[in-house]
Amino acid sequence: MIKIKLARTGKKDQPNYRIVVALSTTKRSGKYIDKIGNYSPETKKIEINKEKLDKWISNGAQPTDSIKKLLKIS
Repeated sequence: MIKIKLARTGKKDQPNYRIVVALSTTKRSGKYIDKIGNYSPETKKIEINKEKLDKWISNGAQPTDSIKKLLKIS
């Protein structure tokens, strides 16, 4: 199953996240299929490519719970 999820990047105690499309069996920050955005929890800044997001959702990708919360905010 394909999921839309967060992949952690950044330094220790300074997290940043990539919003990625990946297989549900991959590790949190492992290999991904496509990068569709970024999220910075410190500044609450969310950048999402809406066209890619809509394409992947129409192709059957399921967003995780954390992504669903972020989509409600943006």
